[in-house]
Amino acid sequence: MSATVDLTGKTAVVTGAARGIGAALALRLAQSGARVALVGLEPMELAARTATCQGHSEARAWTADVTDLARMRTVADEVVAHFGRVDIVVANAGIAIGGPFAQSDPASFDRVITVNLLGSIATARAFLPALIDSRGYLLQVASMAAMAPAPLMAAYCTSKSGVEAFAHTLGSEVAHQGVGVGVAYLSWTDTDMVRGADEDETLRKMRASLPWPANRTAPLAPAVERLLAGVARRAPHVYGQAWIRVFQWLPRATIPTVVARVAARQMRALAPALEATADQRGGPVGPGGRADAARSSSPTT
Repeated sequence: MSATVDLTGKTAVVTGAARGIGAALALRLAQSGARVALVGLEPMELAARTATCQGHSEARAWTADVTDLARMRTVADEVVAHFGRVDIVVANAGIAIGGPFAQSDPASFDRVITVNLLGSIATARAFLPALIDSRGYLLQVASMAAMAPAPLMAAYCTSKSGVEAFAHTLGSEVAHQGVGVGVAYLSWTDTDMVRGADEDETLRKMRASLPWPANRTAPLAPAVERLLAGVARRAPHVYGQAWIRVFQWLPRATIPTVVARVAARQMRALAPALEATADQRGGPVGPGGRADAARSSSPTT
């Protein structure tokens, strides 16, 4: 646990807080003294995570689909009414599918972009007035996928490239109002989503063929500590794994070219297996993805 982060008196909102990075970061924010609003789709998971946070600071859960702007505006109003202010927003909610674009289900593909990109935009739109009032900070969780788009991840890479661009643009627009905007980049991190993707043997083989360290799953706790430190210092860029920083300084046009050359050989080798298992590759991976697929049309607080 970091001994240097003190967020006492701050109110933090975390979307996608039922599992994974969102749940772990919500807890660390609470342990650092922040009052925490946990937003997500799974009421039972949210209740458990909220109870854990309440052992350290004031915390409350809101069930919401981040793509529902009206609902997110209601949540924002209720968070401000309950806590009095919002100082930090972490737009973390996200889902993923895997497999070749040509084999993907169009509805599932589009839903990844809707949740990851448009859901992040709706989150920012709903909470921006409160952040302007507090001269607060928004951390948009992107991914290394925004820097290095990889095969079998077209929907996810597209969405994360989009949120990176959105956050950078928003940051330039609201800086004069005292609002900070940061982008977080993470590689494969030990979450339910990554473990769900690894259940697909062909996708796991593709990932294992990536060069080190991009082919390994990084532990969750150190990544969350880096995100927490980034929030505390209102950083414009936060790296869940230190080695990702190197990619930030490489020419962006170079990375996809290199990836494409390497991937061509891998895709040729994996093509028969991908074709044979195409019918096993449906909706979003992991329990969080399944929760989104089964989302209620009328979420409640």
